[in-house]
Parts: sequence; structure tokens; C-alpha cells
Amino acid sequence: MSQLSIFSDTDNKHPLTSTRDADQISKLLSNVGVRFEQWQTRNDIAAGDSQEAVLSAYESDVKRLITEQGYQSVDVISIAKDNPQKDALRLKFLDEHSHSEDEVRFFVQGQGLFALHIGDKVFEVTCEKGDLLSVPANTTHWFDLGPQPDLVAIRFFNNPDGWIANYTGNDIATRYSRLDS
Repeated sequence: MSQLSIFSDTDNKHPLTSTRDADQISKLLSNVGVRFEQWQTRNDIAAGDSQEAVLSAYESDVKRLITEQGYQSVDVISIAKDNPQKDALRLKFLDEHSHSEDEVRFFVQGQGLFALHIGDKVFEVTCEKGDLLSVPANTTHWFDLGPQPDLVAIRFFNNPDGWIANYTGNDIATRYSRLDS
């Protein structure tokens, strides 16, 4: 189940608020410019499936979002727990970073934990199957796919080169939650 917990960026133990209500999550994130929606999913896609199979299964949703937002490229991250590169991939996303474009993910399968560092708050968003999260450009954040990932997500980009991170060098991500599988 999707969840949002909001913390002070100086207190990682006591959330200011926490909710599993999708409408409340959407409202609270919208207040800081982050888009959160829940979309219909299918049950015939699994971690490890090819990019072609995933994009074909969600072709109408992908086309609709591309038309609506003008994205230039789309790819799929599909990681099963037996992926030999899972640990390296997890580490790649765990440090605080930002992007010069929006970071948009639609969770087709599995879950991931986004932590958004906005102002003096940390917004921990556990996204699960059916969740769409759009993080505005230049928002500092980190992402945890967990130690035993079972994740399929469609990623949308304004930049045709895809995912490019600008790491902050701040160690704040080490003090907040990790996704435990």
C-alpha cells in the first residue's frame, strides 16, 4: 500500500504526518509541486520482462502522458531479485541528487521508496504497483529499490539522453528510511 511520511530534515525519527490514503498523499504532494496518481495496472507483467513487452502493455497510457507532458523518451527499469547487478543499481540511486528535468515513474510492478528533500522537509513516498510519481526538475531526492527488488517501472524523460543525476554530496539520505523487502 502506498504511503507518505513527512519528516523535518533534522529529525528522521518522528514524522510530522503519515498517511496511506491516496487522495491525501496526492494533496500533500501537490502542495509542494509533486504529482501523485494511481493508474490501472495489469497482472501479466513481471520483473525481468523486456522493455518492449512492458511498453506494449501500457502503450495507450504512455502515449497519453507523452502527449500531455511532451516527454521525449521513455524507458523501462525492470529488476528482479536474482539480477546480478541489483546491488550496484540500488547504490546508484541511494545518494541525494537532482535532475535538470522532471523525474517521472509509473510503477507497473513492485515498489520503491522515493525520498524528496524539499525545503526543510523530507517526504518519504513508498510507491507501489499502480502509482505514478512526477518529481519536478531540480528537486533533491534519492530512491531505494530495496535489497530484493521485484520492480518494473516506466520512466519518462524530457531529455532524450534519459536519466542524468547531479549528486549533491549531502549525506542526508543515509539518515532516513530504506526499503526493506
